[in-house]
Amino acid sequence: MFVLVFKYLVPKGYRGITLFPFIFLLRKEDKRNAILLNHEKIHIRQQLELLVLPFFIWYGFEFLIRLFQYKNRKEAYRNISFEREAYTKEKDLDYLKQRSFWNFLKFV
Repeated sequence: MFVLVFKYLVPKGYRGITLFPFIFLLRKEDKRNAILLNHEKIHIRQQLELLVLPFFIWYGFEFLIRLFQYKNRKEAYRNISFEREAYTKEKDLDYLKQRSFWNFLKFV
């Protein structure tokens, strides 16, 4: 995992994005934000479990389903199973030590 600050890759309104094996952050000071980094590390694990490319296909497909369901981009994003898991567990800094394989399925 590599943490880089590259504001031009981070979508507007967000602080970070994970594209295996990189975590791109909006601001340099976010390198010290343990909760944000944990959130992004959860995405690294999810991407590894799905062999990276299938993760992004699933993510995009689920986003479209949630967008149709909620008719709101932000709400659709927050309800993607991968994001539900990451947001729910981001404050548990030991979460990845005991996380089950494909645990994001509990958040579908």
